[in-house]
Amino acid sequence: MPRAFCILIFVCSALVSRSEVPALLGDALQHTLRDTDRWAYTQTSVEQDGKGKVIKRSVVRFDPSKPYAEQYTPLLIDGREPDAGDLRKYRRRGEKRGERIEKAEREGSDSTEGNRQSLGELMDLERATLASEDEKTITFEVPLKKEGNKRLPPEKFRVLARVDKTTRTFERIEATLREPMRAVLVVKIKSGEGSIDFARVDPKFAPAPVALRGTGLYSILFVPGGRSYEATHTEFKRVKPYGDRFGVQIGTMKTIDF
Repeated sequence: MPRAFCILIFVCSALVSRSEVPALLGDALQHTLRDTDRWAYTQTSVEQDGKGKVIKRSVVRFDPSKPYAEQYTPLLIDGREPDAGDLRKYRRRGEKRGERIEKAEREGSDSTEGNRQSLGELMDLERATLASEDEKTITFEVPLKKEGNKRLPPEKFRVLARVDKTTRTFERIEATLREPMRAVLVVKIKSGEGSIDFARVDPKFAPAPVALRGTGLYSILFVPGGRSYEATHTEFKRVKPYGDRFGVQIGTMKTIDF
């Protein structure tokens, strides 16, 4: 997960000019990314099918201060204690994360997740426009980049980012599918949306992602289906990233995703 440096800047006016749009979003992003890899937390994830039936549930402790193979610790898998296979799976997940991070560091790259592009990487902050505003917050519509975008076609998705005007930090980011699209020849995505909610878990630091949600309806060869996913982060603890032993900063946009 990424980190970056930033400066806390206060808004001097209730109204935000067009020239302030990229600056506000840029500050919010930097505040988020600065601390992302400095939080250990417990993630509770629930996946349901289109009828609301739970098909997967897990509770996993993530701690970026530990060696990569130990960063993911499963606590409960579908209501039971993890077995040997679960432990191997999450150990390998941590090892793969370490491999990506170290490869990115060697190559001088910001990407730690292979070829999969995150929402954060695809957001075109410079072209953001004002969507709505009140006394405390401002919401921007953020277009997606076209170049190199193989995951989220810009014309198909609407992305909104809500920012606190005083602290210049994110409150919520959401993406919604505007119209049905075909992912592959036999799969049609009918609807879909995802969101990230932020909250301050320590008054000394910027808000952290505390809830990630996603829903979608699709059809495969005309057979309908659906999925929903929700992950909540709790029991936060401030830590020093294991990657700090290299003295590097990587993956600056990968954390903004769901």
